Amino acid sequence: MKTSKQTTLQVTGMTCAACANRIEKGLNKLEGVSAANVNFALEQASVTYDPGKVDVQRLEESIRKLGYDTVKESVDFQLEGMTCAACAARIEKGLNKLPGVQHATVNFAMETAHVAYAPGEVAVSDMQQKVEKLGYKAVLKQESGEPADRRAQEIRKHKLKLLISTILSLPLLWTMVSHFSFTSWIYTPEILMNPWVQMVLAAPVQFYVGWPFYSGAYKALRNGSANMDVLVALGTSAAYFFSVYQTILWASEGGSLHHGGPALYFETSAVLITLVILGKFFEALAKGRTSEAIKSLMGLQAKTARVERDGQELTIPVEDVLAGDIVLVRPGDKVPVDGVVADGLSSVDESMLTGESLPVEKQAGDAVYGATMNKNGSLKIRATKVGKDTALAQIIKVVEEAQGSKAPIQRVADAISGIFVPIVVAVAIVSFLVWYFLIIPGDFPNALEIAISILVIACPCALGLATPTSIMAGSGRAAELGILFKGGEHLEQTHKIDAIILDKTGTVTKGKPELTDVVTDEDTDEDTDAFLAIVGSAEKNSEHPLAEAIVAGIEGRGIAIPASEAFEAIPGYGIKAVVQGRSVVIGTRRLMEREGIADAESAYNAMTELEMAGKTAMLAAVDGKYAGMVAVADTVKETSAAAVKRLKAMGIQVIMITGDNERTAQAIAAQVGIEHVLAEVLPEGKAAEVKKLQEQGKHVAMVGDGINDAPALATANVGMAIGTGTDVAMEAADVTLMRGELSSIPDAIYMSRKTMSNIRQNLFWALGYNTLGIPVAAIGLLAPWVAGAAMALSSVSVVLNALRLQRVKVKSS
Repeated sequence: MKTSKQTTLQVTGMTCAACANRIEKGLNKLEGVSAANVNFALEQASVTYDPGKVDVQRLEESIRKLGYDTVKESVDFQLEGMTCAACAARIEKGLNKLPGVQHATVNFAMETAHVAYAPGEVAVSDMQQKVEKLGYKAVLKQESGEPADRRAQEIRKHKLKLLISTILSLPLLWTMVSHFSFTSWIYTPEILMNPWVQMVLAAPVQFYVGWPFYSGAYKALRNGSANMDVLVALGTSAAYFFSVYQTILWASEGGSLHHGGPALYFETSAVLITLVILGKFFEALAKGRTSEAIKSLMGLQAKTARVERDGQELTIPVEDVLAGDIVLVRPGDKVPVDGVVADGLSSVDESMLTGESLPVEKQAGDAVYGATMNKNGSLKIRATKVGKDTALAQIIKVVEEAQGSKAPIQRVADAISGIFVPIVVAVAIVSFLVWYFLIIPGDFPNALEIAISILVIACPCALGLATPTSIMAGSGRAAELGILFKGGEHLEQTHKIDAIILDKTGTVTKGKPELTDVVTDEDTDEDTDAFLAIVGSAEKNSEHPLAEAIVAGIEGRGIAIPASEAFEAIPGYGIKAVVQGRSVVIGTRRLMEREGIADAESAYNAMTELEMAGKTAMLAAVDGKYAGMVAVADTVKETSAAAVKRLKAMGIQVIMITGDNERTAQAIAAQVGIEHVLAEVLPEGKAAEVKKLQEQGKHVAMVGDGINDAPALATANVGMAIGTGTDVAMEAADVTLMRGELSSIPDAIYMSRKTMSNIRQNLFWALGYNTLGIPVAAIGLLAPWVAGAAMALSSVSVVLNALRLQRVKVKSS
């Protein structure tokens, strides 16, 4: 059986989309790699591979050979239970065998372990569990200070370089401004006009601040490709070294400034680098904001937990909680991990998972989930899922994967940016030759300036950022609204939906039927309570949800239910039972006819009226005579009608599908405003109905619970699972609606439409800057410094436009 694994590697050193493309191509060429996606905006590589043919170390080596690097993380543990050096060797060997662990060393004398690992491949809790399985204990060593955030370090680095570059470039910009006829009145110190002074000011900008461009260009060219660094390095180097040549020539001819001095472009190279660094600084600030959704989700987690260990109450970091621990949760505390209530009674606010504002009562045996808020009672919880296994961690993982995935539209942009740089270099060379030999023969400075402008204006940074930043911001905002897109491709597909099939039970309705009507026959000897006691006794042995609703309704009325002596379920008809020596039959009209209960026909009209009202009615006969009827109803969710109305207003055809009878289905559909109903459809028939609509040219979404509707969810163009965020059908559905309300469906479609619109805007502006800028530069109407400013502005504007998605408001939010 072929098995594949997935890992996410954090990549450093990328400067534009061309870098991401090169890494992606390199990884996809490796034997054993089935898919590799590199996200430039997130700086992540997501790789699906065969562990029998390639491992994580080989993937990292491939990235390093291409001239980039990967971020590694390390963790330190305090070990307990070791008695000799052999124990240390055993733990070290066990940790080193874990997938994703690059290197583990155990110090017996210090009783510590240091582990270097790939964060996308293995979690800290996995290492602790491994040590525990070996018979020891590993506790995280608490550092005195938190590690610096990588994004913050990047911003600080850009800020320092920007400051240095600005201070050194301003005097050069001053000299450039003084050359214009309309600024001749501006005083310029003579020392600044000295070529040697200008060269000294420009050198640190060119070779210190601008060094990453040279380094990146060298790595790209060494691997047979070209990227943004090549363009910046070529353009600024041409300006700088031509100016150095002019300075040396001027000095050899006597070095006098009385005749205007040489034609220098030191300010061009310095100002260009300053503008590019400015763009990178703003870009780093903006990119940091695109991950705010993940940060806000992570911020929901409790930081510490109170646990019972060895008869003592300890407050420990939530990362140290182990499955099986007894966790104490006081009123007002967050539940730290997923678990089951072992003791206590309280109400818990689960709105962060379900969107349900009313607290849920919890008692012994009930499940609770990490990051939910305990309200008014103390609880003892037995931890069942910790670390990356908790419901919240799974939600965070889905959002991270969605933000790191590629929408199909991005591949178009990647293909364009991959061939863009070589074409731009060719255009710049041709333009230089045309200007130097044909338009103004012999005017080298002017021809060089035009070539530099073309090289700089054409940097494809904005093109590479256009799609991923929108996907990150859009999927992040959707997550805040309780909508989890499984990947960028599903975010893109959702905006195309023009037909939606809704499962009835649990989707349009609450999915929890209740006893609503009790009708006893006029001729029966039983009063209502006695009739219900007999019905309850017969139904108590049934596992059918409707039977459970009837029994719960009868018990809720305070009626004692006697034990039955015999029970038989008749699929598709109902049940037969013996209660206190009396024969009881409960079920459909067909069951009454089959059992020869002729007088039941008198109740058929009343039964039809109940069914017309959306209720499921069941006839009951005692000792061969009709005795009465009970009805249950699965009530419609409060938001369903408004959601259907919104979907129709968006131009989407809404269809309800159910296995229930036609009358009940029609009644429910009428309550919420659905005209198209498919009733009495078996689970396997739902997928067939999806296919029928697709054959009509419809782009179909199927909305269900993600388990019974799995075939239909898989067949649909977009499968949406209505869930609570705890039993979310991650595998069956493309989109999970955590709040369990139909209102999330139009919200999901609206967010998809807004995101795709945002992507198109970004691609239009990114390509517009390049396609308009190159010919303008080629005809000599764009100064290099203006080209640099436009290029920086294009990247920043694309990211800022994407960030608008984080402020999108929906009607149900």
